[in-house]
Amino acid sequence: MPLFNMHYDRPGPGVDPDTPRKKGAARFLELLGRDLTSFWMAGLLSMLSAVPFLFGLWFSIVSHAVLPALLAGVLGGLIAAPQICGLQDTILRSLRDEPGYWWTTYRRAWKRNAKASLLPGALGGLVLAMQIFSAYHLASGQSFWLPVALLLGVIFLTGLAQYVFAQVALLNMPFGGILKNAILLFLGYLPRTMLGVVWQLLYWGLLLAFWPFSSVLVVITGTWLPALLSLMAIYPVLDKSFQIEERVKKMREEQFQEQTKEP
Repeated sequence: MPLFNMHYDRPGPGVDPDTPRKKGAARFLELLGRDLTSFWMAGLLSMLSAVPFLFGLWFSIVSHAVLPALLAGVLGGLIAAPQICGLQDTILRSLRDEPGYWWTTYRRAWKRNAKASLLPGALGGLVLAMQIFSAYHLASGQSFWLPVALLLGVIFLTGLAQYVFAQVALLNMPFGGILKNAILLFLGYLPRTMLGVVWQLLYWGLLLAFWPFSSVLVVITGTWLPALLSLMAIYPVLDKSFQIEERVKKMREEQFQEQTKEP
């Protein structure tokens, strides 16, 4: 049976608006029970698109050459960014209980966000590649403050990235405005921001700590699990700041009115 052809060309099932929205672990399990297949497929695409970045970074580390890391960061970020935004869009639609079949909405969102995702993808990939390269080549006798500075940089990049790519998936805005919003949201809602960062760092940290035994989890949870946990942490902030659900509801009402107008 084709993986990407399971009735995804049809409008999709609705979601009961009268059902109270769960919170915490109950909400997490509800989302998994309803949209796990969509999460997994969007995560698989984003994970496969990260292979050039990982390969280039691996070659840079084993060769101890910084140039391949720079190229891997920029080119790998450009390649992976549209799929990262596709994953973000899939999860955000699930968080706002939006009906629809995955492949139809994913393909539409990919086309809409691909161009806007390239610049943040290239910049984020470059910074991340340099952070990983630097962390690998840290000498054990170096100053205590260098690893601390590197860790703070990773935290800052992770916190900004979760807001940047979510905004690319949600808004039609120049990158300068998106970055400014991301910084303001990062600082203005620090507890929520750090919760999202902790989920990301905890997941990838455990994955690396138990590698290669954790390689099985990469196939199962890939990139979608940390992205889901991170977006669940910051979604109330995004909805409050950009009135996401209010705007979507208004748009649906306008579409319904247009469809019901007599010719």
